[in-house]
Amino acid sequence: MANTKTFHYEALDATGKKAKGTIEAPNEAAATHLLRTRGEVPLGLTVAGQGLQKDIKIPGLGNRVKLKDLAVFARQFATMTSSGMSLLRSLSILEEQSSSPPLKTAIAEVRTDVAGGSGLSASMAKHDRVFPRLMIAMIRAGEAGGMIDKALEQIAVSLEKDTVLRGKIKAALTYPAIVLGFTFIMIAGVLIFIVPIFESMFKNLGGELPAPTQFLVTASHNMGWIGPLTLGSMIAGSVFYKRQMRTSEEFRFRVDKIKMRLPVFGPLLRKLAMSRFSRNLGLLLNVGVPIMQALAVVGETTGNEVINAAMKDVQSTVRDGQPMSSALRHHPIFPTMVTQMIEVGEESGQISQMLDKVADFYDREVDTAAESLTASIEPIMVVVMGTVVGGMVICLYLPMFTIGQSIQG
Repeated sequence: MANTKTFHYEALDATGKKAKGTIEAPNEAAATHLLRTRGEVPLGLTVAGQGLQKDIKIPGLGNRVKLKDLAVFARQFATMTSSGMSLLRSLSILEEQSSSPPLKTAIAEVRTDVAGGSGLSASMAKHDRVFPRLMIAMIRAGEAGGMIDKALEQIAVSLEKDTVLRGKIKAALTYPAIVLGFTFIMIAGVLIFIVPIFESMFKNLGGELPAPTQFLVTASHNMGWIGPLTLGSMIAGSVFYKRQMRTSEEFRFRVDKIKMRLPVFGPLLRKLAMSRFSRNLGLLLNVGVPIMQALAVVGETTGNEVINAAMKDVQSTVRDGQPMSSALRHHPIFPTMVTQMIEVGEESGQISQMLDKVADFYDREVDTAAESLTASIEPIMVVVMGTVVGGMVICLYLPMFTIGQSIQG
């Protein structure tokens, strides 16, 4: 027992709930095996006394891996394993080919752990900032069922589809972002360079400036502090928003609820959430992940806290022996079509296939919604820019009409 180490672990129990504790074992592979024999699915292991060291080694900034890099990694990994190549050799090749520094580092550490006897999923779970929880859960299920190549193939398909969807969303939002940025720059340029010229001309002509023009002149005089204050407020607001989204579950729930009620973007975000929910749940069930664990994982991988909260309620309902479809009906975020398709899948024993069909349907809906959003948002942005430019022009030329009327009088 002299060589036994104490490990802090985080795992999912048989009911799908997260559990934390300590376990004694000679190494990480043995600790993982002990947890599995107890019916728990390990999510992470840390040697006691090394938690601070590990936190220091993983910086909080600049350590994100792009979804596109993960999709390429998953596709290459799936191709290599399906061709009969060993995990160690595949990981070695992937490490050399990866162009993402954080992903390259994570693959190297995973390869070292696997060479030392650890399981692939347990090794990847140590790098939850790099590998998504959905990916880890599916690989763990693939290991248990002896079909890791199939799990990697489905992970690759899922990540590739998610990459395409995100690309379409970004393309739809790029135009309004550019127009809004240009509008703010134009307003600042007019206030700094154009308004002072008109102000000196109005002083020579005499008379009192109309209220809209005086507002522009006052704003121009105070740009020295208005500009930095506005920029500082935007930066502070962005930092606060990101911190709250990262740490506060209640804040994320409220933000996601507001997002789905937005008049233009809400329907698109709702369809995107349904697509991810259906796709992820279908993939997890298809590779043999138990229903309770699948519901726990899918709630945290859709990127929507409203669905995550619904999954916690669905878990308790399913645990009591009721079908998942009836539990989903109590949550308005799930359309009737989704619940009915899941009900048919439960009755026919083909729930994963039905979920795949639902995901395909919402993928097409997201494509259509993204195209219509791009088409409808362009005239909206033109109207916004026209209103801003026209309003400033009217404010600047309004004194001339007043002066002309006074001269005629």
